[in-house]
Amino acid sequence: MEQRDPLVAGQIPRLDREVRALLNAGRLPEANSLFDEVVTKVSPGADRWVRSAVLVNRAVMAWRLGRIPLALELAAEGWTDLDADRADSPAVAQTMGSLGYLMEGIGNRRAALDMLRLSVQVARRAGNTDTLAHCLQRLGGSLNFRACSGPPAAAPAIFEEALAYLEEGLGLVKEEVMRRALMGAYGRSLAGVGQLEKAEETGAETLRLSLDANDLWGISVGNWVLAVVRREQGDLDEARTLASRAVCNAERINDTSLLLRFSTELADICHELGDAVGEAEALRRSMAASRTATETLQEGLGQALEQRRVAVQAQRLAVAAQEAAARDPLTGLANRLGLERAAQALLESTAARGRVPWLVLVDVDWFKGVNDDAGHAAGDAALREIAALLRRECRADDLVARWAGDEFVVLLGDTGPNMDVGPNVAERIRAAVDGHDWTMVLGSVRRPTVSIGVAAGPAKLDQLFAAADMALYRAKRHGRNRVEVEPSVDEIPEIVSGN
Repeated sequence: MEQRDPLVAGQIPRLDREVRALLNAGRLPEANSLFDEVVTKVSPGADRWVRSAVLVNRAVMAWRLGRIPLALELAAEGWTDLDADRADSPAVAQTMGSLGYLMEGIGNRRAALDMLRLSVQVARRAGNTDTLAHCLQRLGGSLNFRACSGPPAAAPAIFEEALAYLEEGLGLVKEEVMRRALMGAYGRSLAGVGQLEKAEETGAETLRLSLDANDLWGISVGNWVLAVVRREQGDLDEARTLASRAVCNAERINDTSLLLRFSTELADICHELGDAVGEAEALRRSMAASRTATETLQEGLGQALEQRRVAVQAQRLAVAAQEAAARDPLTGLANRLGLERAAQALLESTAARGRVPWLVLVDVDWFKGVNDDAGHAAGDAALREIAALLRRECRADDLVARWAGDEFVVLLGDTGPNMDVGPNVAERIRAAVDGHDWTMVLGSVRRPTVSIGVAAGPAKLDQLFAAADMALYRAKRHGRNRVEVEPSVDEIPEIVSGN
């Protein structure tokens, strides 16, 4: 049944409670106008769980006002804020109860009942009697509806369970709004277990109190309880009148859950009377209420798909941004950041297979002269050509990077049993650059060559780089366009790599 206002002091803002009161009085235009004023506001200083309760409470009101997309948006935001670790919070219990009501309204009934049961458990741990009564009313009312719509053989046991929850709730509160809600649901449970005299007394009291308070929600429920009693007593004409009043008031307050249940009850009564016109009208109202639930599911699915599309797009953009940040825009190779990100995993996997990690450090000889003689555009083209030659001479699982300027790094992957693989790869790279036809790129300008330092040793990038840098220095000093190998890096101290 419909979820009444949370009663925990300070949780739900005053204007929110006024919106709910207008809704229950059937003053929908006024409720809608006031709701526009409060929907974007959350009380200053509200903690995360109270904020969650406020948002989901507003989702319920948006649902009642027929503002389905907004209801789904508010419910999703409030649900996201919900923290299961705070299982002792009354606000968490309130939020769970409101979510259960919304789930019931859109037809996700199993999940709704699970959520409502959980709200009662949380409310018990919270130790707040008003919150517990509120959650008991929600659960008991939903069980009533479940008993009405399920197999007749299972109904008595479900009504008995609901009766226990609602009786407990009535023993906890004196506040009239919640007491009327509990009484209405309690009366239906009494009728369900065959206590018709007590059910009639409770339904009549609910109706009387609700009429005095101009509470259309309570008036609707009170008429429904009395209609059920009259139907069980065989007074179908009176039952039809009372059920019609219940349906009309449920329509006035735009409560889809009540309208669906009460119009179905009215249709059954009309059918027993042979009132085909009344039955058809009741079924039309029932179908209209059901259509609202279906449209909500469709709207929710559409929103979920759109949110998923946006999330996937954002994920792809984030991945692309990460990749772009780790890639050299000129050559397409990994840049220094990309090398540092990927190196450790490659080095560790190489060492885990019992292989020796190799690092090849490549520096273009006299590159400043290339830029000076042929221009920077030609120099950039030359660097792209060298990057392509590096990729050609290396395997797919080798890590090839532009370290800085005219300096490149190759970190070899699975080196296999060949203990000279590093020097062999380095010599292939040197020969490829030396033998390349540079005419199309540089014309008659002196063609570039490369000097290369090679090192093998422990699976640490900074040590390998320091050793290869020493070998590169020797290659430059001994005439360039050559490969030098550092014999061992086992004894080299760890230093920060660099140029």
